[in-house]
Amino acid sequence: MDKKNKNGEELRYIYQPKIKISISGAAETTYCSPSAFAKSEELGKMVAEKGIILITGATTGAPYWVARAAKIAGGMVIGMSPAVSEEAHLKSYHLPVDYHDFIIYTGFDYTGRNLLLTRSSDAIILVCGRIGTLNEFTIAFENNKPIGILTGSGGIAEEIKGITEKAHRGMGKIVYDSDPKKLLEKVLELIKKDKSKNGTLK
Repeated sequence: MDKKNKNGEELRYIYQPKIKISISGAAETTYCSPSAFAKSEELGKMVAEKGIILITGATTGAPYWVARAAKIAGGMVIGMSPAVSEEAHLKSYHLPVDYHDFIIYTGFDYTGRNLLLTRSSDAIILVCGRIGTLNEFTIAFENNKPIGILTGSGGIAEEIKGITEKAHRGMGKIVYDSDPKKLLEKVLELIKKDKSKNGTLK
């Protein structure tokens, strides 16, 4: 119900969805840089402080580090599991459930999970990463999503610029930075442009 101010005029509220950002990164962090953990934590904290909903693959490694930091900072974290149920998530995939507000059990294994994860987000940010992160990157690229690359985090994140150059499909909506704070600001600017163009930013 719309409320009225002291002059009897109706006050109308426009409720808009919050910004949602997926963090894609290595679940097994052997090949991540020594600074990847600290940068992941900083990124998760800033996402929470800005009121952004964090979406992860409900997995270990870099996405877990970001989720943990975001939850400790009071943010909302949604997980997209490859498993069909919580039991399968825990016992078959051996994935965590802590530091998430809720987890969606897709039942679509990793490739299907990656598609839903990416399409449910306004943008994705890559931290370190291996082949699954590359898969999520290509989905986001093909869907013309804003993409942030945390350079200096190791893994596939360091190869994205070279991959896009060799692919000859343009450079997409990709921004790069080694500073998590600066990277997040760049990604938010891309999201703002998208939403302004689509008429979803009032």
